[in-house]
Amino acid sequence: MSIVRSIARIAIVSLAIAGLASPVHAAEPKPGGTLVVGAGAGVRHLNPAVQSGGATGVPGTQIFAGLVRVDDKFVPHPYLAKSWEVSGDGMSYTFHLVENARFHDGEPITSKDVAFSLATVKANHPFGIAMFDAVDRVDTPDPHTAVIRLKKPHPALMQALAPLLMPVIPEHVFGDGQEPKTHPMNAMPIGSGPFKYKEWVKGQHVILERNDDFFIEGRPYLDRIIIKFIKEASVALLALEKGEVDYYPFARVRFRDIPKMEENPDLNVSTRGYEALGPINYVEFNMRNAPFDDVRVRAAVAYAIDQDFMVGKLHGGVPHPGYSPFYRASPFHSDELNKYEVDLERAAALLDEAGYKPDEDGVRMKVTLDYPTFHIDSLTNGANYLKSQLKKVGIDVELRAPADFPSWAQQISSWDYQFTMNNHWNYPDPVIGVHRIYLCDNIKKQIWSNTQGYCNEEVDALLKEAGRTLDFDKRKALYGDFQLHVSRDLPLYYINQEPYVTAYRNSVMNPPETVWGAMQPMDQVWLDR
Repeated sequence: MSIVRSIARIAIVSLAIAGLASPVHAAEPKPGGTLVVGAGAGVRHLNPAVQSGGATGVPGTQIFAGLVRVDDKFVPHPYLAKSWEVSGDGMSYTFHLVENARFHDGEPITSKDVAFSLATVKANHPFGIAMFDAVDRVDTPDPHTAVIRLKKPHPALMQALAPLLMPVIPEHVFGDGQEPKTHPMNAMPIGSGPFKYKEWVKGQHVILERNDDFFIEGRPYLDRIIIKFIKEASVALLALEKGEVDYYPFARVRFRDIPKMEENPDLNVSTRGYEALGPINYVEFNMRNAPFDDVRVRAAVAYAIDQDFMVGKLHGGVPHPGYSPFYRASPFHSDELNKYEVDLERAAALLDEAGYKPDEDGVRMKVTLDYPTFHIDSLTNGANYLKSQLKKVGIDVELRAPADFPSWAQQISSWDYQFTMNNHWNYPDPVIGVHRIYLCDNIKKQIWSNTQGYCNEEVDALLKEAGRTLDFDKRKALYGDFQLHVSRDLPLYYINQEPYVTAYRNSVMNPPETVWGAMQPMDQVWLDR
């Protein structure tokens, strides 16, 4: 069966199927209660239309609804769109909106809001171009019908319409001519999701309250969600154990702490709910300036890194090694790459060739390595490992720790760095999660875009062809060639694949465990206490 026909069959379902988005428990849901969600040090703002990542995604997908929601098998189900049809040639998608859906301020949601939202995401999201470059226009023949017309086939379109990636935002609020990325309503947004914005105290918490006018009757079950920011991972874990936090996605726990958590009878520990992410850790080079504008220097860094030691000894064998832009579970992942097996002599020779000779103290260059606040084991400890390892080949590394996540994100998105530890997500299709990191036209001053400044016209051509090819085997071959190119150019050097963990107390029922995990609407979560 063709992809287009498969999608068309999926579309002929009722709004009730949205109830399949989370596991169903035998007990009858109890309405009411407050869910306390543990989170990192803070969030930049609350609008996922112009910002990617989990910090914005967790609250943002409660505040904003999308056209579809995705289950634990990557299958899209109705959400704001009660049904849809796909044309025979796969070049137009017609969505029929729920008639009674309203924004939190009482204004009705119309097809013009859908068109406005897609245009906003395309122009402002870190990978909006990658997701929606194939879209020619959105027609709005009536208030409850939106027709997305394509200029080329788009195999990732339905996955890109989930709330995290294309939230439907109100044109009457965000279409006032102000800059979308800095719009004041990003800090107190109006959406149509199951929960409404109530309060944001920076560095402390975000409070969301039940949307009594939610378009799915009887939902949500919870009265309130409090997202509690806890800077120290050890403090967050203690808060979970003491019952001060109920649900802790993207748990910033040390790899060695996972067995201890699993032994706690009051907690559940799960790795489910991250399948749509495909998190990969890497070293990112700012290619605009010396020394990392020279591929020989970048290759020297790669040859100095011992991945087997990092994964096996430093990280206790928990993460999986990573050499490719694709997560190991991706059908497009290739092992036919230069893995840069550790070779200090080769690294030194490359630095010599690039003109970086050692001085009397053996130092060839002094550089600054930034690292973020997340992924303590993989990225913080990894940065310390790189400092000691690169010293062996004459690279003197100064480590620079940020005050918090927004500070690091601002620095990298301003291109004010030499090299950094970083992580990105593959998302459910390479068009969404991988293209954005490499496309020439996605070089932006925005985190998790092509911040490293990499531009290769051959790579662009491969990605753009793969992004409009529906035949799987042809796509796989194109992505294989792409991986060979970037493993030679080394704008990034991948070091391992991050294992994400969710921990929650036994009182939390129906925890979100679709492929989007906590970055999906929590309208079906309830508390048994």
